[in-house]
Amino acid sequence: MNTLWIHKLDRHPQLYGFCAFALYVLINNTINATSEWMEANRGGEPAIALWEPFCWEYTSALSTFLLLPLLVLWFRRYPPRFTGIVTQVVAHLIGTLIFSALHIFFMVVMRKAVYHFVGGHYNFGDVGMEFLYEYRKDAWGYVLVYVLFHVFQFVYRRLKGDASLIAEEGEESEDLQTENKSSCPEHLLVKKLDKEFLVKVADIEYLESAGNYVNLHSKGRIYPFRGTLGTLTERLAQKGFHRIHRSLSINIHFVQSIEAKPSGDAVVTLQSGVNVNMSRRYRDGFKQLMS
Repeated sequence: MNTLWIHKLDRHPQLYGFCAFALYVLINNTINATSEWMEANRGGEPAIALWEPFCWEYTSALSTFLLLPLLVLWFRRYPPRFTGIVTQVVAHLIGTLIFSALHIFFMVVMRKAVYHFVGGHYNFGDVGMEFLYEYRKDAWGYVLVYVLFHVFQFVYRRLKGDASLIAEEGEESEDLQTENKSSCPEHLLVKKLDKEFLVKVADIEYLESAGNYVNLHSKGRIYPFRGTLGTLTERLAQKGFHRIHRSLSINIHFVQSIEAKPSGDAVVTLQSGVNVNMSRRYRDGFKQLMS
């Protein structure tokens, strides 16, 4: 099997993802523009100029592209999880409102500029009604981009292959052969197709249970490791990993702050800005560890 394309994808995954999304938007908006023009001219007399629907659709697309970096940051800050459902819903509701407001603003500014250039005038209409009209589409677009982003992340992680502990017998690299096999491993061996990469345990921010896997979060990337969260946390305890939730363990060296909640739970903010939930079941034990 020729895996060259996957290696190229691995060098610039965000770029290829953006190009694929841009191609989809270009095709979709072009179809929408031609459909709008054909609908407006069914009576025989041209109701709108040919360039107008293309102006509307392409300014909408350009506005979305301008906001993509902000969307990606927001999606990474609030990824899909089985914990903190209410927080996620509120965060994404706020996200849709902010995204729609900015999308409409940039879109209208560009449309007015185009119409002014050709000697015309663009009228957005009643702000309240038009915002509601646009928000419906923007909210759906937000959900679509959110799903596509995380599906892409999931598929990309699976292409990269599974991760396994480097200290397992017979799997040490030459640099780690001198280590005591009963000690906590210094690295993880990430198997990716026909290549292997070492990931420092000290660079992993937190561990997240995901079915038969444990997702290792390190430097903005996620490596799926086949195993259980309890076993892996115990194995890495000497490196500062501690259980804070039935589905989460964190590296205490990356903890920036802890915010208590009235329910007894807490939110742990890591140095990267990521928020993870701590359940009250593990809170006392964590306090003792940090004291």
